Amino acid sequence: MESRAAPGPDATAACLGPMPASGTAISSMKNNIHVLVGVTGSVAALKLPLLVTGLLEIPGLEVAVVTTERAKHFYDPCDVPVTVYSDTDEWEMWKCRSDPVLHIDLRRWADLMVVAPLDANTLGKVASGICDNLLTCVIRAWDRTKPLLFCPAMNTAMWEHPITAQHVEQLKGFGYTEVPCVAKKLVCGDEGLGAMAEVCTILGKVKEMLLERGLLHQS
Repeated sequence: MESRAAPGPDATAACLGPMPASGTAISSMKNNIHVLVGVTGSVAALKLPLLVTGLLEIPGLEVAVVTTERAKHFYDPCDVPVTVYSDTDEWEMWKCRSDPVLHIDLRRWADLMVVAPLDANTLGKVASGICDNLLTCVIRAWDRTKPLLFCPAMNTAMWEHPITAQHVEQLKGFGYTEVPCVAKKLVCGDEGLGAMAEVCTILGKVKEMLLERGLLHQS
């Protein structure tokens, strides 16, 4: 796999720290496997630093993050040790016809995308083909020969609304892979389905997909 640098730095660069040490359970057959993490405005976005750290512990992985504006409410970018791209970066990087288009560069760079959490709003947008921010533009332009995992997260009442099942099935029809939500007591106090899958479950699914495609092998 050719080496591809992630598209240019963003405003969070000053916060970026060193990569965590690599683990040993999985080794890379080729260097520079690129994983793009999408994060949306669910309270489960609090787990973004933990998810990114876990991904970086897989040898050979490079990680970048695409965030929605509302997701920023739930995490500190200084706790995320990789580049975080947002809508501002898309517009600041493009000034004239010869300039790069960030959402296209990101879909080219990534070998796998995982959207965690995927809130009800963005789920509805993706299912309907709406692309009104950087994250949804990346997904709309996604190369469907590459894996895309989505991890729903929302209130139980929202999860149980009939439109949610339709939207999930629509995404699966596009060829995307659901990492199902789980039942637990939610931050709002309600109890039931709707919580994002545990980070360890998401990491396991990412490894599984990369192994299936021959990008990783058991050591």
